[in-house]
Amino acid sequence: MKILFISDVYFPRVNGVSTSIETFRRNLRALGHTVHLVAPDYVQTSADESDILRVPARRVPFDPEDRFMGYRWVMRQLDKFRDEKYDIIHVQTPFVAHYLGTRLSRLLGVPCVETYHTFFEEYLYHYVPLLPKKVLRFAAKRFSRHQGNSLDGMVVPSHTMLRVLRDYGITTPTEVIPTGIAPESFVPGDRVAFRQKFGIAQDRPVLLFVGRVAHEKNIGFLLKVVEQVRTEIVDVLFVIAGEGPARASLAREVTARGLGANVMFIGYLDRHTELNSCYCSADIFIFASRTETQGLVLLEAMAQGVPVVSTAELGTRDVLKEGQGVWIAQEELTDFSGKVVNMLGDVQARKHLGASGRDYAHQWSASRQAQQMLLFYRSVLDRHALPKT
Repeated sequence: MKILFISDVYFPRVNGVSTSIETFRRNLRALGHTVHLVAPDYVQTSADESDILRVPARRVPFDPEDRFMGYRWVMRQLDKFRDEKYDIIHVQTPFVAHYLGTRLSRLLGVPCVETYHTFFEEYLYHYVPLLPKKVLRFAAKRFSRHQGNSLDGMVVPSHTMLRVLRDYGITTPTEVIPTGIAPESFVPGDRVAFRQKFGIAQDRPVLLFVGRVAHEKNIGFLLKVVEQVRTEIVDVLFVIAGEGPARASLAREVTARGLGANVMFIGYLDRHTELNSCYCSADIFIFASRTETQGLVLLEAMAQGVPVVSTAELGTRDVLKEGQGVWIAQEELTDFSGKVVNMLGDVQARKHLGASGRDYAHQWSASRQAQQMLLFYRSVLDRHALPKT
């Protein structure tokens, strides 16, 4: 099968969508299929640029990490796309990529599917604060319904998100296919070396967040948790690995709460050489995002045997099972911080939870998810081949 991915983001831009694209590209190719990708040009390149068409792009106002691709530039490559004879188009993001995908679908006569990676209903008001939240939620629902019903198929990472889209009125055939865990996520990292590199004492209790440092990730709540935990464990350290638009405001909050000695921002890490060591340097991985459609970082932490304390909201409800690598907490300060304190004080509980989490993460094989994606593609192609009535 010959597949065309189109996305408004990809490496070197680091986020969950980039990780999902890379994981599926690699595993679909390993199964013998051809996967091409259309993505913005960031000037810098990713580790593997094979079969990627980089599109001239301009910066997004107020968001220096992201880019707007040149729609007309891509359409001028139409003859090249025709020559490739793609079987299916798979859009990964709902911006320029969506409109390119649906237009190319019509012009090339092939079906177009899209993965719904981002829960915009709980996302937009962080970036458009001047409009009322109700207005933005209504707009997000309408936007998602319009786009979803223009496709031949949709993919969502969790059953919770499937229910959300059905409530929006999206009737397009949809399949739940989460992003899988790559085998290299289970390769043990080097806890000692990572702590030495960042000047963290080997016996210091460390909490970790990995991900985009963005408002919707609810990291502000985690800072309040750390402040509470510090009243009982004075030398606790919260490591935040990632970058994003909330970094500056979070840094100000760290200062305002007097947490300068208890919080460390370490920026982006190379997922192929540093990320595993970052995960296993922690005693507990903590997470409280309300907007995840899956929460892949939770499984990556478990793959390194790191116990998790997390809320279970939206897509993370599908991922998290109490006692299987995680203690599920409420988004309530006493409950969440109490679980963190109790886990830090119980070495055996951490070891047991870490071991169960590693076993649980093995169930989320990237190869298995790629095979599910292929089955979905074939079902979409079969429907597309049926005579129109």
